[in-house]
Amino acid sequence: MTVATWDRMHAEDVLIAEHDQVDVLFVGDSITAGWDWQLWEKHFKPLNAANFGIGGDGTANVLWRLQHGAIGQLQPKLIVLLIGVNNFALYNETPEQVAASVTAVVTQLQLAWPNSKILLNGVLPFKEKADATERAKVKKVNAIIAKLGDDKRIFFKNYGATLLQKDGSISTETMADFLHPTPKGYQVWADAMLPDIKHLLQ
Repeated sequence: MTVATWDRMHAEDVLIAEHDQVDVLFVGDSITAGWDWQLWEKHFKPLNAANFGIGGDGTANVLWRLQHGAIGQLQPKLIVLLIGVNNFALYNETPEQVAASVTAVVTQLQLAWPNSKILLNGVLPFKEKADATERAKVKKVNAIIAKLGDDKRIFFKNYGATLLQKDGSISTETMADFLHPTPKGYQVWADAMLPDIKHLLQ
């Protein structure tokens, strides 16, 4: 992604933040940004959702966006957050550092929207094989950030297992590059997450 494209996407989010009313706000990186259009129209548009996902973002990018216009006048009922996987490659962070970075984003979201609920997604698994070192790192991150969940304002959910095969490997049917969901992968994630979203909106 070029800097110009990133700037344009952020500017579009700022406009939404200033002028629209959003009930469900998705925040994250390319995995959030890449929702299959048909699935988004079917499942999330009726919930008055907005997608503030930008490809390549790590936690620092999301923090910057929140501090530079992406909060605006929004008063979302629910924030769906998935962030952290790019911190491994972008910043070469340890699992403990990634968890601290995710915690900083959650703290910023709470400061911006103290009355909103946060559905904190566990970092999704990546790399094909279950015994890949990256898988262990993801598990460690999720074990730490799971403790942020208080089931009052912050609700931690790890949907990663739904995208895995029985032997723990990732199929190209659900993640063609073993990182980004395919339309089928997004459907699996949506099926797992939608009941929780609807429950939290009640």
